[in-house]
Amino acid sequence: MKSVRIKPPVSARKPAGRPKGNNMLTKDPVQVYCRLRPMQHPTDILCMKVISDTTVAITPPESAINFRNSSNKEIQTTFSRVFTPGATQKEIFKVVALPLVENVIRGRNSLLFTYGVTGSGKTYTMTGEPQDTGIMPRCLDVIFNSIANYQTKKFVFKPDKLNGFDIQSDADAMLDRQSELHAGLTSQRNAKSSKIRKADSDGDSNPMLVREIDESQVVSMDQDNAYAVFVTYVEIYNNSVYDLLEDDDIRAKTLQSKIVREDGSKNMYVHAVTEIEVKSSEEAFEVFQRGQRRRRVAHTALNTESSRSHSVFTIRLVQAPLDCGGEQVIQDKRVVCVTQLSLVDLAGSERTNRTKNTGQRLREAGNINNSLMTLRSCLEILRENQIQGTSKMVPYRDSKITHLFKNYFDGEGQVRMIVCVNPRAQDFDETIQVMKFAEMTQEVQVARPTVTKIDLGFTPGRRQANKLFKEARCKLEKEGRPEAADLEVDIGLVYSLGGPFPELDVNSPCNDQIITNLMHFLEQRISKRNILRADLQHKQNDLRKMLMSVEQEHMNLKVENASLKASNSQQKRKVSALEGHLCKTEEQIDSLLRKLNHANDTIRSLQQELKDRDMALNQRLIDKQRVKQKYNSKIQVETDKMNRELEIKLRQQRHQLQNQMREKDDKLRLVKQILVDDNGINLASASKDRVMATPSAESAKKTTDPRSRRDKMAVSNLRHRRSQSADRWIDHRPGALVPVGTVLQPLMRRRRSVSRLTDPKEITDGASRYCLVAQEHDTDGELETKLFKGDILPTSGGGAQVVFNDMECLKQLSPKARKRSGPGDIDNINEIGTPNHSSTLVETHSKRPRVKHGM
Repeated sequence: MKSVRIKPPVSARKPAGRPKGNNMLTKDPVQVYCRLRPMQHPTDILCMKVISDTTVAITPPESAINFRNSSNKEIQTTFSRVFTPGATQKEIFKVVALPLVENVIRGRNSLLFTYGVTGSGKTYTMTGEPQDTGIMPRCLDVIFNSIANYQTKKFVFKPDKLNGFDIQSDADAMLDRQSELHAGLTSQRNAKSSKIRKADSDGDSNPMLVREIDESQVVSMDQDNAYAVFVTYVEIYNNSVYDLLEDDDIRAKTLQSKIVREDGSKNMYVHAVTEIEVKSSEEAFEVFQRGQRRRRVAHTALNTESSRSHSVFTIRLVQAPLDCGGEQVIQDKRVVCVTQLSLVDLAGSERTNRTKNTGQRLREAGNINNSLMTLRSCLEILRENQIQGTSKMVPYRDSKITHLFKNYFDGEGQVRMIVCVNPRAQDFDETIQVMKFAEMTQEVQVARPTVTKIDLGFTPGRRQANKLFKEARCKLEKEGRPEAADLEVDIGLVYSLGGPFPELDVNSPCNDQIITNLMHFLEQRISKRNILRADLQHKQNDLRKMLMSVEQEHMNLKVENASLKASNSQQKRKVSALEGHLCKTEEQIDSLLRKLNHANDTIRSLQQELKDRDMALNQRLIDKQRVKQKYNSKIQVETDKMNRELEIKLRQQRHQLQNQMREKDDKLRLVKQILVDDNGINLASASKDRVMATPSAESAKKTTDPRSRRDKMAVSNLRHRRSQSADRWIDHRPGALVPVGTVLQPLMRRRRSVSRLTDPKEITDGASRYCLVAQEHDTDGELETKLFKGDILPTSGGGAQVVFNDMECLKQLSPKARKRSGPGDIDNINEIGTPNHSSTLVETHSKRPRVKHGM
């Protein structure tokens, strides 16, 4: 008969199985985050800016080495997340490190390291300050907040010096605790005396600053496991590994270099490294500070406390399941699960021409740069193998830092990196190399590990059930019930026939104990099987009843569902009808809206057109008014000019006629004188009468037919004939005339006197001649009466026009003004008694004056 045993996994300490085929496992890229350091001096020049939460733009300054050779003036680099200078430590921890802590608690390894140039804030990001802690103290806070109530007592888990852990019994663990307590008291006394001596010599005790603990972050975990936390702290200096937590006895001596080895599960570890079990975050941070004081730090031109080595602080979480009662850890090394979170603070990459290092500092800088170059080469070869499908050997062993983390890049856990950047222009040449390395790192794929745990068949929640049971039993005992001491907890049956079969190696034929133990073991298994079978039958019956009730409920729900479906279909039809009506209404509304918009557009266009026309009309009226004013001014000017010219001509003609009259008077006087002297007075009178008749004959001669004029009016009737005996005169006297009433009045037999003409009918009504009478003073101050005579001719339009053809000028001279002495007095008397009558023919102009309707 074969024995049945629980087969342990390949590695009980290894939570994640190593990938055996890259094509069958899910891979995740290495997540890289970027954090920008705040500017220390306001005068510093920036060479980069944050574009988005994942992108940084880098602008080469003029001081850069390859500034003139660079074709692209701006370089953009993408990260998983970019943290601005104002980002807090808590925000960075929550985004970057908290998921790694959750992986560790759930059984996966995690690696986080900071990378950047010297003075970019790597150590601050990893450690922080007492008032504002960094990633490492916050990771410790979250881990201990989560496992606070589920930690084992100290020394239950004990390192085996081979990267594994043994499980000790309670007695052995108690002995180790007592030994540690005794050693701790001795070391405290020594430390106290040394501190007193140091305080006496220094004059100051230099107490440790109190760190602020964050108790808000808690990660859910398996309550049926027991947990313990171990920490290690090593540094890699000049490509050698040193343990920073070695015993104080050898502090005065030089630290011994450690060896990086590979355990049975192909995991890399530092051989013989000091692993300290801690029970709180304060204790763990105190251990970290103790190792930090041993770390090699030196002063350089770029940083007053520059890290001269790579530091690796590892938090190892050991967990193992409890027994079926939920009290004791199972004493089996195979069920122990060990996960670790490695926090790496890489030394800063630097150029010797900037740090001005010499001697030992120069050697340290060379080793730092070589190890970082090896890390970069390993990642580049990994990326090339993954992209091109090649199988080049990755040179992990060229550097201790890459050799130690070999299993992470081979698929043993999740890897994340924080790139710390100083945005100053002076650090551009180093920063651009860091950015290129970060961008290349994101292309490396790491296989996602799978968690393998042994299922022991125990009931989940047994720790909490046992705790509640004990509390209830204690309460009953306090109430005075002694039967409560015999109560046992029943947390339910676990369907397992027990552990593995006992050893069956028979060394002696008389060894019946093995058969007895096997029989006892089989009887227990049979009894357990019968109990489980009865319990299964009971559970089947309960399940059958539950299924029947569920079936009945299901039938009821089906009926209800059918009624609801019918109601739902009816409601859907109503909704569809309403939707159709709504669609039609919306279409009508859209049509009306389109019409309304069209009408509004038409109204606006018409209003605009009306406005344009009103403006044009107003402009035309303004132009017309302006032209009218212009022409009125011109007409007024021309009228004034013509009146002045006419007046000047009239004066000249008057003067000419006066001269002619004087000449004629002189001639007449001479003729009279001659006649008086020769024939007597009668002959002279007769001659004078003849001479006086001569001007009238000339006037009659000059009054010719109107058709002989140059300007012929087409509208007048030139063939109109009238009888001179039937002439009727229109005596037009528009002004107030001087009433003479004595002599020199015009002789018009049939006349009609008017003072104002208002209608053309006043001219055409039975009249054929027209006379305009005007009086004025001449140049000598004598009264002068002018008679403007003309013919009234009918026009083709039914009106009439006046054609002036004669003008008479009548003067009455004062006798006192012409008084003479001597023989000429008789002549003066004759001149006074004889009217001085002369007639003048008005010259015909190009435009004859007309009297039209409406005068």
